[in-house]
Amino acid sequence: MAKQHNTQAKLFVLDTNVLMHDPSSLFRFEEHDVYLPMVTLEELDNNKKGVTEVARNARQASRFIEEIIGSVPENLENGCPLSKNGNGFCSGRLFLQTHAVNTDLPMLAGSKADNQILGVITHLQKKYPGRQVILVSKDINIRIKARALGITAQDYFNDKVLEDTELLYTGTKDLPEDFWDKHSKDMASWQESGRMFYRIRGPLCSSLLVNQFVCYEYESPLHAIVRKQEGDTAILEVIKDYTQPKHNVWGITARNREQNFALNLLMDPEIDFITLLGQAGTGKTLLTLAAALSQTLDKKIYSEIIMTRVTVPVGEDIGFLPGTEEEKMTPWMGALEDNLDVLNKTDEDAGDWGRAATQDLIRTRIKVKSMNFMRGRTFLHKFLIIDEAQNLTPKQMKTLITRAGPGTKVVCLGNIAQIDTPYLTEGSSGMTYVVDRFKGWPHSGHVTLIRGERSRLADFAAEVL
Repeated sequence: MAKQHNTQAKLFVLDTNVLMHDPSSLFRFEEHDVYLPMVTLEELDNNKKGVTEVARNARQASRFIEEIIGSVPENLENGCPLSKNGNGFCSGRLFLQTHAVNTDLPMLAGSKADNQILGVITHLQKKYPGRQVILVSKDINIRIKARALGITAQDYFNDKVLEDTELLYTGTKDLPEDFWDKHSKDMASWQESGRMFYRIRGPLCSSLLVNQFVCYEYESPLHAIVRKQEGDTAILEVIKDYTQPKHNVWGITARNREQNFALNLLMDPEIDFITLLGQAGTGKTLLTLAAALSQTLDKKIYSEIIMTRVTVPVGEDIGFLPGTEEEKMTPWMGALEDNLDVLNKTDEDAGDWGRAATQDLIRTRIKVKSMNFMRGRTFLHKFLIIDEAQNLTPKQMKTLITRAGPGTKVVCLGNIAQIDTPYLTEGSSGMTYVVDRFKGWPHSGHVTLIRGERSRLADFAAEVL
């Protein structure tokens, strides 16, 4: 490494999984240097074949590396500036392993890739005793091994939207007891096409977001949604009460306040994008399907319902089973079947024949699609439901949401405590990403459902197990 280079800059050694998770990670280390061992390049090469997200990322990482090092091999010893191609915010250099290094570590057996990387880092520590050499990997085991050998190791944090998912926007805000004392000065209230509005002014208004629900649970309770917010002024609209049987949606009524908030968003034609988070049994799929059927079959706002679900392993082929795309997706769609059974039983007066006819009608309007064939499509006037969305990366999430054409509503359902995709965490899931990025946009809404409504057995199991 060139002697004149900043010795205070850290030297980050990247594991392959970081590049395959986010190829642009090369440009995320600001003034620090990045070092790629030969094993990392080997593993990139081994993973470049195929059409999976991982293979695409491996190819993109290789393209970035070639752009940085260019065609002149003699600079490699002194490193190539990462600020090439206009990446002005990173002033470090990229180094590749140009010499064979004795990677034998007495504690680690064999020539496993992870152990070779650790050997390279040990060599770098001896070669540059004044510099901090840090391993960056998304693999927890290599980080544990590194620490056992006295090597500093970190996860790759740059893609994390939030450090702590406890801070994730919930979509609701409980108002304090003295709320009206501080906010009722100059208050105006009016009715517009059967809906009640309040204009309030006060210190709390600046922290409110558009389409956030506010709850006042003391004397004369109020449940409202924020429709406008500017400085210390906000306009609240009293929400429709879907807990009342007369306001049922396809026979379904809300059983708690969060379900009521969710139905208010789902039934609002002005809201194009909705995210519902919640544990198993909080009613995400049931409420969404009820709202979708009501607006597709009764109100005719949407032409059909499209349901897609992340088939983990995500993005892999759905197999060489005989049958259509729809039939191959059937095993993944148990949740849809269960909820349709519930929705079909809500009409008590229909009788068996009526119910069977309804069921056939519903089936013609619900299409089950695999996520693998979504690229390049545009959905017009569709109600698109993305189930198990916590298993999507931010990039996959963008691919799906940008499919929406005019008149389409997109609803993402998920539980960030149940992520099955390797290397995705609660903080870096595509679901966390969209909840955080969309908050406050006038045509999107989010609710975190809290209470399970399945059965006393399921509730007790969730508590004690």
